[in-house]
Amino acid sequence: MSKSVIMIGAGVANVNAATKLIDNGFKGKITIIDMGKDPYLRPYEEVMTGFLGAGGWSDGKLTYHTSIGGQLSKYCGEEKAMELFDQVIDNFKRFHPKPEEVQCSNPIAEPDFIKPYFGLRLFPVWHVGTDYLHEIGKNWYNFLVEGGVEFLWETKVSDIDFDNNKVFYPKVAEMDSAELPEDLKWVSNNVLEYDKLIFGVGKSGIDFGKQLAEKFDLPTEPKPVQIGVRFEAPQKHFQKLIDVSYDFKLYRKFEDKGVSLRSFCTNNNAAYVAVEQTYGDVSYNGHAKKGEEHRNDMTNFGILMEIQGINDPFTWSRELVKEVNESWMDCSKGIGRYARKAHSGLYYSPTREAGMTSEGIKVDAMPIKSLDRVKDAFQGYYDYIEDFINDMKKVFPTLKDDWGIYVPEVKYLSPEPLVNYNDLSLTKYPSVHFVGDALSARGITVSGAQGTLVAEQILSSNSTNAGETMDKSISDFLNDPANNKEPHEMGDMHEYIQGGLTMPKENTNKLNK
Repeated sequence: MSKSVIMIGAGVANVNAATKLIDNGFKGKITIIDMGKDPYLRPYEEVMTGFLGAGGWSDGKLTYHTSIGGQLSKYCGEEKAMELFDQVIDNFKRFHPKPEEVQCSNPIAEPDFIKPYFGLRLFPVWHVGTDYLHEIGKNWYNFLVEGGVEFLWETKVSDIDFDNNKVFYPKVAEMDSAELPEDLKWVSNNVLEYDKLIFGVGKSGIDFGKQLAEKFDLPTEPKPVQIGVRFEAPQKHFQKLIDVSYDFKLYRKFEDKGVSLRSFCTNNNAAYVAVEQTYGDVSYNGHAKKGEEHRNDMTNFGILMEIQGINDPFTWSRELVKEVNESWMDCSKGIGRYARKAHSGLYYSPTREAGMTSEGIKVDAMPIKSLDRVKDAFQGYYDYIEDFINDMKKVFPTLKDDWGIYVPEVKYLSPEPLVNYNDLSLTKYPSVHFVGDALSARGITVSGAQGTLVAEQILSSNSTNAGETMDKSISDFLNDPANNKEPHEMGDMHEYIQGGLTMPKENTNKLNK
C-alpha cells in the first residue's frame, strides 16, 4: 500500500478519492494541493478554485447516466460505473445538512411537442442546490481534516517530475514579501515526493496538463471545441418541459458539418447566471438555489456547440473567449461605458435587461444591441446557435423575444491522455493517475466516480503493478468491438427524427439505494 498520496486539485474527483481512502483505513499520508481556499474562506466569486472545485460552487446537479459527462464506462464497464455513481451520490447525501431534501428526478416520457425540432435526453438527476453545496463543503472538509488529510491552500504547483515522483511548488522568500517586487516574491521551491499522484487540476489547470503532456511526451487524444452561450428567460415559457425534466437536454446534430448542439446545465426556480474567470477571461455558467426564499422564477441553460475538426481546440476556444471579452471597447463607443474594466462578457436581448446574481447584483456583462461582433468572434458558427434559438421559439411560442444570452460559455477540454483503463494511470507512468477535467470528465458525478475508482485501486493489493500487469492499453481496449459501444455525449446513439434526435428508451438499472 502506498505510503504517500499527493492530489493536485481539491475538486470533486480528489475529494471523493480522499474520502474513499479514509473510509477504508488508509494509513499513508494524503496531501491535497490547491490554488484556492478552504470552504470557510472561499469567497463566492472564486468559482473555479477552492475546496470541491467548480463543482462545489455550482448548483450541484448529480446526473445518473453513463453517457453524460465523459463516458466513465469505457474505462471500467457499465455496471462498475453505476456502482461508483452510487458512492458519489451517497457522499453528497452524507455531508448534506438535510439529506432528505436530495431527491431524484427520473423522467421517463419524451413529450411529442419536442420531436419535430429537437431530441431530448432523459436521465435521472439529483439537484443539491448552490446554497446547500456550501454547507456540504464545510462538513466534508471537516471530515477530511479530522481524517488526517493535509491541505496546502493558495498553492500553485510549479512543476512535476514524473520520472522521479516529485512535485514542486513555490516557497515565499524568508523575508517580508511586501518588500519584494512582485516578480521576485517567489524565489525557491518546496519539494514533495509521492508514491501515488492523482492529477485533478480542473478547468483551471488544463494548460498545465498540456505542458506536462508535451514535457513527458505523453500520448493524448485531442478533444473537440465546446463553446456557446448562456440562455436566460422567465421560467413560465419552459414550464411544460420542466415538468417532464428539471435538467432537460435538447439536442441537434449536423454530421456533415461536424457540429452538434445541446442545451446544458438547466437551472430553474431560483436560477442565476454566474460569472466564471479562467485564464483571466470571463465566461458564464448557471447556478440554482433550493430555498424558496431565493426563488426568482427564472430559467437559464447553456447552449453549447461541440465542433469537430478544429486544430488545437484549447487554443482556438481561448482566443475566441478573449476576443469576445475585449470586444466591449468597440461595443461601448457612444454609450458612455469607457470606465468598464477591459475584460467582460457580453449580453444581448431583444427586450430584456441582464439578470441579477443571487446577491442581487446585476450580472457583469456588457449590453450590446447587435450580434455582429459575436458572429465575427464565432467565425460563422453562431448561425447554429441562432437556428437553435429560433426553433425553441417554435416549440415554446410564448417565448417570442422574452429572452437574453450571455456570451460566451465555454467548456475547456483537456487533450485526453492515454491511461490504463482499470485505474486511470498513465500508460508511461503507472504511479500517476489523471481524473476529472484533466481526463475530459464533464460533471460532478463522473469526476467523483473517477476519483473513487483510483482510490479503490490504490487500496487494492495489486495496485502498485496495475499499469505493468495490463497487457493492453486503453487504445487496445477501445479497439475491441465488444468494448466500443458506449454512447457519445452528443448523441451517437440517437435516432434522427425530422431534423431532431430522440434517444431510445432505456431502463435505469439502479436508482436510490
